[in-house]
Amino acid sequence: MSSIKGLAGDTMWYGLSSIIGRMISYLLVPLYTAVFLPGEYGIVTELYAYIAFLYPLFTYGMETAYFRYANKKPEEEPALFNLLNTVIIITSSILVGILLWFGTDIAIWLDYAGKEIVFYWLAIVLGVDAIVVLPFARLRFRNRPKKFAMIRFFNITFAVFLNLLFLVFCLKIYEGSWFIGWQQFMLDHYDFEFKAKYVFLSNLISNSLLIVLLFKEYDGFRPSFNWKKITPILLYAAPLLFMGLAGVTNEMLSRALLKIWLPDGFYPDQTSLDALGVFGACYKLSVFMMLGIQAFRYAAEPFFFSNAENKDSPKLFANVMTGFVIFCVFVFVAISLNLEIIGLIFFSNPAYREGLYVVPFLLMAYLFNGIYYNLSVWYKVTDKTIYGAWITICGALVTMALNYLLIPIMGYFGSSIVTLISYFLMAATSYFFGQKYYQVPYQVFQIFKYITIASLLVYGFYQFNSENWLVNFFVRNLGVLIFVIGTYFAERKHISGRVVFGFKIP
Repeated sequence: MSSIKGLAGDTMWYGLSSIIGRMISYLLVPLYTAVFLPGEYGIVTELYAYIAFLYPLFTYGMETAYFRYANKKPEEEPALFNLLNTVIIITSSILVGILLWFGTDIAIWLDYAGKEIVFYWLAIVLGVDAIVVLPFARLRFRNRPKKFAMIRFFNITFAVFLNLLFLVFCLKIYEGSWFIGWQQFMLDHYDFEFKAKYVFLSNLISNSLLIVLLFKEYDGFRPSFNWKKITPILLYAAPLLFMGLAGVTNEMLSRALLKIWLPDGFYPDQTSLDALGVFGACYKLSVFMMLGIQAFRYAAEPFFFSNAENKDSPKLFANVMTGFVIFCVFVFVAISLNLEIIGLIFFSNPAYREGLYVVPFLLMAYLFNGIYYNLSVWYKVTDKTIYGAWITICGALVTMALNYLLIPIMGYFGSSIVTLISYFLMAATSYFFGQKYYQVPYQVFQIFKYITIASLLVYGFYQFNSENWLVNFFVRNLGVLIFVIGTYFAERKHISGRVVFGFKIP
């Protein structure tokens, strides 16, 4: 039980950095949807989708490999850090150089001729993100979640500040609303026709500061290279690279190719880029589920490896899974039943609210993605990462095939359904093989009971639809309350006597 409490405590700190920081950054969504037309926001969505595809090539599983080998021989962690960091700096420098060299050609190929500067910025962003992966991992290995949280929080907050600077302050001056004496300067230098580029510039500046903030984690770093030592690590990490690429395909393919595969005129009065902008904005609402999963992942990876040799670890991992699913199901219910008010708050432009109906499917998809991540412990601790690669690659193939079939006939709703199907199949496959090679007594019936009840609650309460959004708000949150009370009584015997937020549970 103390292990689970420790995991929960670390998850809280990692979650605070992600959830509070991202909640602050999420305030940018109303800004983006107010400043950008759907087509302009489609540019942001599309380019970040491409960046997501490149990220695994820059990191190629080194983070997980670091945890695996550092936990095997903790006393050799400094040497391991030097070796892996040297390799990742070299490969990142080469890849950034390639992207800078071909930046203009890539821009023309993607129909962004004249906007090459953004591709140069994003190449550097990728390089910086790769270089800071291991320093962040070192903080997690050394169990320093508070410092991890503070740096992440500052990074996100500063990025928000820069977005406000470029897209509010500078734009208002350009339009003559503020500081009229500076307007001419802005008229000469502010790129009003391509405002979206300031989103990427903000990312570049804020991420570059991470190198400074993580400087102490490089204490004792000396460039090191040894083929004999790096070879087994690369063999362990290689499947993780393919798994990362396939995983990004599952998540990002629809946003990368929706503009191409969506027939002209599928959505009335919208171009394909407009539809991508709407889909990308609505996809953002699944961030609430993704943040919980991300916070859990930061804490869980070192937790899984450090407890893998414990004889009680299978039961421990099963309990972790059940608690994780209950939390994610609550998020699914709470967000799904409040989409109307969330849409009013975050999407000032009603054009973006047209896609809100896909959000519950995306939330459920990420719930299964979180389950899959929990299940992945079996191939990571048994060094059978090749299975993880094959499972994720098969999921990616399903994603590609079904998106190709469904986007032309169902639009971005088809993409949402495909995401759910893919993650469900990956979770089911991982469970099947995991029980064969590393048996964990997961409470499968209980997990699906919660998922089924939550789905029925959301569907049932959405059948009530008043013209008054306030009435809808109160009635639908009755469904949230029913779920919370039902969960309390179902789980009371497991949590009775514990103190939560200062209150003792009877």
